[in-house]
Amino acid sequence: MNTASTEPNTANHAVVSRDTWLAGRKTLLAQEKELTRLRDQVARERRALPWVHIDKNYVFDTPEGKRSLADLFEGRRQLMVQHFMFGPGWEQGCPSCSFMADHIDGMKIHLDQRDLSFVAVSRATLPEIERFRRRMGWQFNWVSSSGSDFNYDFHVSFSPEDRVDGTVHYNYGMVEFPAEEAPGISLFYKDGDSRIFHTYSTYGRGVEVMMGAYNLLDLTPQGRAEHDGFYKMDWVRHHDRYGAASAFTPAPVAAAAETASASCCGAKG
Repeated sequence: MNTASTEPNTANHAVVSRDTWLAGRKTLLAQEKELTRLRDQVARERRALPWVHIDKNYVFDTPEGKRSLADLFEGRRQLMVQHFMFGPGWEQGCPSCSFMADHIDGMKIHLDQRDLSFVAVSRATLPEIERFRRRMGWQFNWVSSSGSDFNYDFHVSFSPEDRVDGTVHYNYGMVEFPAEEAPGISLFYKDGDSRIFHTYSTYGRGVEVMMGAYNLLDLTPQGRAEHDGFYKMDWVRHHDRYGAASAFTPAPVAAAAETASASCCGAKG
């Protein structure tokens, strides 16, 4: 396994005059603007994708009782689902999915204003979810799909029968995946006749759209300071597990290799 760091070495970094720096910055700015335009184009093409009608009656366990997929829209036309890796019997949810979820409560009021409801869905039982939610202090909606086909239909949970020669169907192809649960984000639309459509799903590194902290780290000299291995996020902890005295140290190569096989979010791509 290649566990070399993917981030630049800050030691002996080039130091130049302001004019030379400005010339380089303008070259990079042109690339950044090109990326922005490309991102806008991809967003337009994403919205133009055809939809799939959802005709299965998915039912979820919620603090308010049994609720259908339609109920999760909460009167809005759009619904975003975080497929949160938290299986039945697990002591706690996936650290990387928790890193994603840490971004939600602050932005939820803004999503509401754009006709978008948010919910996390896991196969863990509702009592397991509520216990972990209380520990983490989250307020967003989080429901259990236990007893439902929902996770399996969206290829974020895998039974032993789903594995073929050690691979499962994930991120639109057969890939190796070490866990029985996987991360993802799915979007749904409900029309005026209460018909529900699946419009989009993203998996693997696509879920980084929920990791706003990464966007800030990518601006810094040290970047993400992650290793190029199967599981790059071995540094992430639940937000109550970093410790008040913890300081940044790059992840040791050996630790990155060891974590790769045991990680709950060890997704390639």
